[in-house]
Amino acid sequence: MSQILIVFTNCPDEACANTIALAVIEAKLAVCVNIMPRVQSLYHWQGKVQSTTEIPLFIKSTASNYAALEKAICERHPYKVPEIIAFPVARGLPDYLNWVAAETLQR
Repeated sequence: MSQILIVFTNCPDEACANTIALAVIEAKLAVCVNIMPRVQSLYHWQGKVQSTTEIPLFIKSTASNYAALEKAICERHPYKVPEIIAFPVARGLPDYLNWVAAETLQR
């Protein structure tokens, strides 16, 4: 079984979040996407402190799908440098982890 990942990204609005979530689910690159409520993000960009609201996505996938998942996000994301971070899942309910692996297209 491939390593299970939680992939995190932020979107500028609900339309972007829904577009990315639907695309990665339909392509079987992810088994589930949690679209979270708006958050306020503060960060440095192009020499300035920026503040904006964003929609976080928590994407459940596998390490074998990561490259294709990252590409799919970047193709649909309006940011020049979107935040895309993958966290390996160290432990979890075996039946749930098996479901994630079985329901995603292994690349």
